[in-house]
Amino acid sequence: MKKILAFAGSSSPTSINHQLILNVTRRIEEHQVEVLELHEIDFPVYSIVKEKEGIPQNIKFLFEKIMDHPALIISVNEYNANVSGFFKNILDWLSRVDRKFLEGKKILLMSTSPGKRGGASALEYCKSQFPRFGGEVVESFSLPQFYENFDSEKGSIVNEVFDLGVSEVVTAFSQEIKE
Repeated sequence: MKKILAFAGSSSPTSINHQLILNVTRRIEEHQVEVLELHEIDFPVYSIVKEKEGIPQNIKFLFEKIMDHPALIISVNEYNANVSGFFKNILDWLSRVDRKFLEGKKILLMSTSPGKRGGASALEYCKSQFPRFGGEVVESFSLPQFYENFDSEKGSIVNEVFDLGVSEVVTAFSQEIKE
């Protein structure tokens, strides 16, 4: 049994990416999953001046959480074909604590959006950046047209094809981290 840390890279308390995280983590039974709600944590905007004042406690907290888990499930939101400023800020801070803050971490990377591309640009950005920080993206998927394909009241994916696809990705990820 492995410990998995899961979170959405969104500052919104009604994040659709967080809803996707909850759906996916409920499917994992053979591992211990901890879900963080990053929107509840205050992260100052990174600057060299702030860094010289010291690494903020909330960044240290998140860094230690990441260090304590060999596997991560991250769902990134997309604004204007990129990751949100909120999430990019977190990456900037974490990389100042330790450039290889994802070293040895196996990652299931996800994204969703109301649009037809499902946050694909943010997903691709993270796929290219996470290895720079030492992480290994072992599985990924994006869920397009969130409001057509997801029932927020039930917390379920209503499109059978996407639901099956997510199940397959989660199963493959679970198997990958067992090794």
